[in-house]
Amino acid sequence: MFDINNILRENIKNLKPYSSARDEFQGEASVYLDANENAFGSPLEQNYNRYPDPLQLQVKLRLSEIKGVPPRNIFLGNGSDEAIDILFRSFCDPGVDNVILVPPTYGMYEVSANINDIAIKHVPLTEEYQLNLEGIAEAIDEHTKLIFICSPNNPTGNSMHREDVETVLANFNGLVVIDEAYINFSRQKTFIQELTEYANLVVLQTLSKAWGLAGLRVGMAFASEEIIEVMNRVKPPYNVNEASQQLALKALENIDQVNNWIREVLTQRDRLVLELKDFEFVIDIYPSDANFILVKTTDPKGIYNFLVGKGIIVRDRSKVELCEGCLRITVGTPEENTTLLQTLKDLQ
Repeated sequence: MFDINNILRENIKNLKPYSSARDEFQGEASVYLDANENAFGSPLEQNYNRYPDPLQLQVKLRLSEIKGVPPRNIFLGNGSDEAIDILFRSFCDPGVDNVILVPPTYGMYEVSANINDIAIKHVPLTEEYQLNLEGIAEAIDEHTKLIFICSPNNPTGNSMHREDVETVLANFNGLVVIDEAYINFSRQKTFIQELTEYANLVVLQTLSKAWGLAGLRVGMAFASEEIIEVMNRVKPPYNVNEASQQLALKALENIDQVNNWIREVLTQRDRLVLELKDFEFVIDIYPSDANFILVKTTDPKGIYNFLVGKGIIVRDRSKVELCEGCLRITVGTPEENTTLLQTLKDLQ
């Protein structure tokens, strides 16, 4: 049975968070003389002289409407990377606890674990890029606090079998973090709706991909109220700036535009898969539920360098475990994809 107190760090249990001026007074007033701000304004068209809402309530209310989750179950961070780091700092004792990663996967989990001095247990995916349930079960010990599962997975692009993820959730007494950065492009449904079913579930999403807001750095975590409360205590007081909050709110009103982009990405993804199959240097193209494809080639470094010379940048993943020979290619605009395909013809 999952109990948050069994995995929460002792110092975090007793942590008294920093109380900012905007925490102590919430509401509207005519004169603000509490936060040592510049009362005269900003040297910009838009005033940014006041500190932002530390809990981003307006953005969370809008996300609540879109995601069907109460605001109390939403954490907003400076990108999903901040949420990942806070999970380590809240639940893992440095030099004592460990985390399970399932490579190949998003590299920031390992970087964040190393920064926080958390031991890593690697349980590689199967040759089909699915979870090795037996390996995960064998790797878990009394000091395992977190398991990260990226689905759709980066860099492979595929979604994990839902029943396998549910098996991990049901049999692990630590936190299972499901990173759904690419969920908008997937045929799979989000795990957000399972929050009431699994108390140990944390779902990560982002506005960087389908929503096109990578430059604003707005990441989301969805979890039980008690997990979100811990994350809010640990985070810096003003972790999402005012400009990002305002622009995110504006963007979240444009669901139709985003859905149109998603449909176009899926069309272009199918096009790339279809046309790349005809190239002699392409060995395989793996199924993708993301806005990119993983392509196994005969000469990844040579192809990569050739494209760089033509001003086209893809990602060489050939040194990543289980991705030998592979390039990761993001789905671009129709024009960008045409340029890529025409340029590759010079390699035939």
